[in-house]
Parts: sequence; structure tokens; C-alpha cells
Amino acid sequence: MQYQGVLRKMQTELADPIQYYLIFDSDFLNLNQVLNKELTISFLKYQCLNCGEDRPIFRQGFCRTCFYEIPTAGDWIMRPELSTAHLDKEDRDLEYEKKVQLQPHIVYLANSSNIKVGVTRKSQVPTRWIDQGAHEAIEIVEVPNRYLAGITEVALKEHIGDKTNWRKMLTNDVDDEDLVEYRNKLKKYIPEEAAVYYIESNTETHLEFPVLQYPKKVKSLNLDKTPTYTGVLKGIKGQYLIFEDSTVFNVRGSEGYVVSLEVK
Repeated sequence: MQYQGVLRKMQTELADPIQYYLIFDSDFLNLNQVLNKELTISFLKYQCLNCGEDRPIFRQGFCRTCFYEIPTAGDWIMRPELSTAHLDKEDRDLEYEKKVQLQPHIVYLANSSNIKVGVTRKSQVPTRWIDQGAHEAIEIVEVPNRYLAGITEVALKEHIGDKTNWRKMLTNDVDDEDLVEYRNKLKKYIPEEAAVYYIESNTETHLEFPVLQYPKKVKSLNLDKTPTYTGVLKGIKGQYLIFEDSTVFNVRGSEGYVVSLEVK
């Protein structure tokens, strides 16, 4: 089977285990169905996810020019506390910013390599947790805009981490934790503006990933340095493909790369 197209983050479906899909312009591949099969990935060219030009990808699937100009790459994406749409204040495109920022957001705890705090739109639960490779997660607050979620995250990360150790996540070097207990301990640190939105009574969400074999030590595939790679697919976790020889490939980190993909 041969596929070709520009890489975008894998689409997922909540199931046991989670189902993963690579979506191309005229085709798609359910990656769960090719576990234990040999895949060859070949880098062909770049294609910026905004302008479509063959320019080196800078960040988030965009060329440098687009990254610094388009509203979908504003600083508030990575730092939600910088959101200003609730003040009717524009960053790059107020209409777009209102559409994204002025909707319900969740501040959550997720355990992928360690317990971390994070922010996502309510509509992205549990997709965000899946993308981070979290095997358990729980909501802390549900607020009406991105700004409130952002200042809550900033306050809570003074007391708990906000980063994922991707190597630990991919080697499955993780422990089960009582996230309800952690959530309750953090309640007192929620900013006053967001305290009313605290979620008192909910339970952890548990996620099962389609991994047949976890590596003991990972080595990352970089298509700029290794344009063609062949390996046997042994698992999918977060936005990573895991291969038999302990190579891992970050699909989301390679957005905007046009590849051919051969399955044997």
C-alpha cells in the first residue's frame, strides 16, 4: 500500500485502544491496522500548512513568514494568559480570536510522564490528552474563556509541572497517580476570578494506547537528517509512531512535510 501527502497531526478516536488515522488529501490510513507491519517513510518536500509553498517549516507546520503573521499562530496559542479577545482587543485577527478564545476552556491535570497542568478548549477533550500521551487525566475548572484558563494555569504551575517528558512517556516509565487528590490539593491556588468554576465532583479519564512493544531507550527520527526510514511499527502513543528498533517519529512535530508512506 502506498500513500502520499502532507503530514498533519494524527486524528484520533476514543476507543479501547485509541484509534489513530493519518489523513491525506485523497486518502487516509488507520494506523492501528498496520501494527507489526513494515513502514517506509520518505520525505519529498515541504508544504506550509497556511500558504502551501515549498518553504522550510519553521514551527507548527508553518513557514517562518506565516508563523509570524497568521492568527492561528499567535502567542496566545501557547500562552493562553495572553488572550485579549474578552477585552475586545485584537492581536492579529479579532474575529478569529473571539471565535477561539471566547468559548469554554478546561484546565486539567494529565499524567503522561508525570502529573502536569494544562489548558484546552472543552471541545478538545479528550483529544488533547490523547495527543499528549496521557494515560489518565482529570478536569480542574471549566471557564468561559481562554484568558481565565490561562491565568489559572499560570497560578497552578507554581505548584505542579506543566511539561511532558516525552522520553518517559514513550518508554512508559510512568506511575498511576490519584488525580482527584492532586486536584483537591491545588484548589486553594486557583485565582479568585476562576475559583467559582472549580469542578468538585468528577473522576479520572483513563486512556489505553495501541502499543505492542515499548522501547527501553528512544531515538528520534528527523526527516531533515534522515529523509528515508524503514521500520516495523510497534505502537502509537501521543502523536508518536513507535518502531521495533526503538526509533520514534513525532508526526505532529513534522507537520508540513510532504512524505510518501509505503506499507508492506
